[in-house]
Amino acid sequence: MSAPTLPAALADAIRDDASLRRFLHGLPGVDQVGVEARATALATRSIKKSSKLWAIDTAISMVDLTTLEGADTHGKVRALTAKARRPDPERPDTPQVAAVCVYPDLVATAVDGLKGTGIGVASVATAFPSGRSSRQVKLADVALAVESGATEVDMVIDRGAFLEGRYGEVFEEIQAIKAACGNAHLKVILETGELVTYDNVRRASWLALLAGGDFIKTSTGKVSPAATLPVTHVMLQAVRDWFTTTGELRGVKPAGGIRTTKDAIKYLVAVHEVAGEQWLTPELFRFGASSLLNDLLLQRRTQHDGHYSGPDYVAVD
Repeated sequence: MSAPTLPAALADAIRDDASLRRFLHGLPGVDQVGVEARATALATRSIKKSSKLWAIDTAISMVDLTTLEGADTHGKVRALTAKARRPDPERPDTPQVAAVCVYPDLVATAVDGLKGTGIGVASVATAFPSGRSSRQVKLADVALAVESGATEVDMVIDRGAFLEGRYGEVFEEIQAIKAACGNAHLKVILETGELVTYDNVRRASWLALLAGGDFIKTSTGKVSPAATLPVTHVMLQAVRDWFTTTGELRGVKPAGGIRTTKDAIKYLVAVHEVAGEQWLTPELFRFGASSLLNDLLLQRRTQHDGHYSGPDYVAVD
């Protein structure tokens, strides 16, 4: 197993399968009651009205505007890129989103629609959402996305291999996908709803970080439960501890089920309190969402106008 440049203790942890297993199972166990209690407590924390507009604009700038349906068309992606460029056409001061996320065969359409904007083009890959295919097919999936212009790749780990304890296999696959990404950033989807325990979420988070993932992502959005606050807390702890150990900043992306401004603000509070203020940037925190942006835009208008605008005033997808 070859390693990225790591401190000696972490480089030793990935020397071979046995070392990796010892390291992952040697991580401190997650206090289920404690992490759920803290997530609940932080979720009830209110923010000042003067900070709410900042929170809304920050959340908008962190959205990976996503369409991942079998019925997706080039026209739908073009419409999505138009919304990404100008989320609220009547309010030109509205921030742009972070990225548009599509299937690999639609990446070129997204790239064309976002030309010159600085908005990222993300693509799911590696036999999304199941991850059930050969490595050769997964690498071909990534190649299609990157060659078409994707600047970010969202891969899914092999949950079956992980749950059977084949950590080295998962590690090596993430490394291979990372290499295939070239200059594109890699987000590693853990599909936490299938990992069952918080301890598994912590192990999978560290495994993805050790293998070179730039982001760890909760979910595909195709499995329930998708993103939850307690799971996101565990993942934020992982990137915080990674930074403390290595000096490297890695990101977190909750995805699936985050639909309202109120929900988004709860996650921003968690980011600030668990990882730290420096993670409150699109470079280190994203929301994987399709409908969240609509509510953020409605609430933004409410903050500016002093009254609720209603859904007729924004483009609802």
